[in-house]
Amino acid sequence: SPFFQERLRYMLVLVLLLHGTDSFYVPGVAPINFHRNDPVEIKAVKLTSSRTQLPYEYYSLPFCQPSKITYKAENLGEVLRGDRIVNTPFQVSMNVEKKCEVLCNLPNKPVILTVEQSKLIAERIREDYYVHLIADNLPVATRLEFYSNREEEEKKKEKDVQFEHGYRLGFMDGNKFYLHNHLSFILYYHREDVEESQEHTYRVVRFEVIPQSIKLEDLKADEKSMCTLPEATGSAPQEIDPTKENQLLFTYSVHWEESDIKWASRWDTYLTMSDVQIHWFSIINSVVVVFFLSGILSMIIIRTLRKDIANYNKEDDIEDTMEESGWKLVHGDVFRPPQYPMILSSLLGSGIQLFCMILIVIFVAMLGMLSPSSRGALMTTACFLFMFMGVFGGFFAGRLYRTLKGHRWKKGAFCTATLYPGVVFGICFVLNCFIWGKHSSGAVPFPTMVALLCMWFGISLPLVYLGYYFGFRKQPYDNPVRTNQIPRQIPEQRWYMNKFVGILMAGILPFGAMFIELFFIFSAIWENQFYYLFGFLFLVFIILVVSCSQISIVMVYFQLCAEDYRWWWRTFLVSGGSAFYVLIYAVFYFVNKLDIVEFIPSLLYFGYTALMVLSFWLLTGTIGFYAAYMFVRKIYAAVKID
Repeated sequence: SPFFQERLRYMLVLVLLLHGTDSFYVPGVAPINFHRNDPVEIKAVKLTSSRTQLPYEYYSLPFCQPSKITYKAENLGEVLRGDRIVNTPFQVSMNVEKKCEVLCNLPNKPVILTVEQSKLIAERIREDYYVHLIADNLPVATRLEFYSNREEEEKKKEKDVQFEHGYRLGFMDGNKFYLHNHLSFILYYHREDVEESQEHTYRVVRFEVIPQSIKLEDLKADEKSMCTLPEATGSAPQEIDPTKENQLLFTYSVHWEESDIKWASRWDTYLTMSDVQIHWFSIINSVVVVFFLSGILSMIIIRTLRKDIANYNKEDDIEDTMEESGWKLVHGDVFRPPQYPMILSSLLGSGIQLFCMILIVIFVAMLGMLSPSSRGALMTTACFLFMFMGVFGGFFAGRLYRTLKGHRWKKGAFCTATLYPGVVFGICFVLNCFIWGKHSSGAVPFPTMVALLCMWFGISLPLVYLGYYFGFRKQPYDNPVRTNQIPRQIPEQRWYMNKFVGILMAGILPFGAMFIELFFIFSAIWENQFYYLFGFLFLVFIILVVSCSQISIVMVYFQLCAEDYRWWWRTFLVSGGSAFYVLIYAVFYFVNKLDIVEFIPSLLYFGYTALMVLSFWLLTGTIGFYAAYMFVRKIYAAVKID
C-alpha cells in the first residue's frame, strides 16, 4: 500500500541521516574543534561536600573573579542539582604551555583575605569541600595513585589509578588549615585527522588537576605576573589562620599532553570508577532466585488451583450439602468495594504515573540519550515525563474508582492530581527552606519553584482530569461474581496473617533483587558519583516487577484461603513491603557509609529518603495490586458459582 511505502521511505531517510554523521554522538552534545592558541574556557560549577550535602556556588568563597561574571543559562535539572555554572579568570589556550602564572589582576600583590573570609575558607576546608570546574564541558578530576596490595616484588610496577571528581579545596594537618592555592592543570587533547593543507584541529579529551598548597614567600612572583614554583621538597604549604588576616597568591599552570583517546569515549575515565562484575553477579543471582520462585509459585498455585477449581466444580454436581471451605467461600464478598475507594484509586493512579515515568526514563537512558555529559538531562526528563504521564495515571485511577462504585469523579480526579505530588512538594518545600537558610546553591530559586507549580497545575492537573474523565466513562472492570447484600463474618486470623508480618515476608525478595543497584544509586546521589549503569538498572527493574507480582499473588491467595476478603488495601500495603527494607537500608547506609554529623544535612538525607521510600512504596504497591487484581478475577471466573 502507498501509505506503507511512504512510512518505509521515512524510515530509510532517518537511518541515512543517522549514518551520515561520522559516528553517532549523544544528541545535543557535539564536539568542539580547537585550533592551536584558541582559548579553552574553564568554568566553575559548584563546591560540594558529601559531609554536609549542601552545594555552594563557586564565588561564595573569595576566589579570584574575572572583570565580568556571567552565569550560564541552565536547564531545570541543573538548577535542581545546585549547579551554578560561571566563568573564571583562568586563561587557557589550546596546546600552549604555562609554567606558572598569578591569577588575580595585580602582577605580584598578594590577595588579602579578611578575618571573615579566612574563617569561611577554614570552615569549608574542615567540612571537606571539593571544587568542581569544567573545561569544554568535561569535569575536572584528581588522579589518585595508590599501590595495590599485591606481592612486594610487583609493588614497584603496579599502580592503581582512580579518579576523584573535582579537587579538594584544602587539607587539614592537626588543627591547622591549608588552602590549595596553586592549580596545575593537565589537559589532554586528541589531534584530529585533517587534509595536509589545513592546520590541525584539536579536541579536549581529558581534564586533570594537581592542586598544591604553596606559601606566599615560596611563590616568587615578578612584575609580569609570572611566578616560579619552588622545588618539591623544600616548600611550605599556605596556611589559612581563621583568627587573623591572611595574605596569599592564587596561581596556576597549564600543561598539555597528546592522547589517543577519541572524543566519543572521553567520558570513560569518569564512568569506570566501579566494578562491573558485581552487577552481573547480583543480576544473575536475582534472576536465578526469581526463576526458582516463579517455578515454585506456578507449581503450587497452578496445581492447588486446578485441584481447588476441579473440586469446587465437581461438588456442585454431586452434593451441594458438602461443607465449602477455602477461597470459594468468600466469592460473594471478594469484590465488595473497600473503605476509602477514592484515596486507594488516587494512590494507584500516582503509582501508574511513576511506573510509566521510571520505565521510559530508564529505557531512554539505557539507549545512551541521557549520558552524564548532558548535565541535568535526567532530572529534567523525569520531571516532564511525570507531568505528561498524568493522562495514564488519571485513566487507570478513574476506571478503578468507577469499578469501586465511586460517583464523585471530579473530586477523585483532583485527589489523584494533588495527593502524591502535594506530599512531595510539601516535603521539598520544607527542606528547601532549611537549605535557603544556609545560603546554599542547592536551594531551588523562587522563580524555578513557581515554574514547577505552573507545570503541576498547568500540565499535570489538566492531563489527569482528561485521563480520569475517559477512565470514568469507560466500562468498569467486569467482576466475574456478584457481591452479596450482607457481608460475611471474617473468621479469627492466625498470627502470621498479620499485615506487618505480611509486609516483612513480601518485601525480602524484591529488595534482594535490587539491593546491589541500590548501593550504587545511593552513592551516586549522596557521594557525587556518576550513575550510568542504566542497562543493569533496566534488567533490575524488570526483575523487580516480576518478583513483586509473584509475591503479591501468593499473599492474596493465602489471604483468600483464610477467608479474609478485605484484600484491596492490604495487597497494596503488603506489595510495597520492599520499601520498608529500603528505609532500613537507608538508615544503615547513613550510619556506616556517610560521615554526616550536623543537623541540617541529616534532615536533608532523611527528608529525601522519605520521598524515595514513599515513591518506591507507591510503585511496588501498584505493581502488586494490579497483579493480584487480575489473579483474583481469573480464579473466580474459573469457578462455576450457582
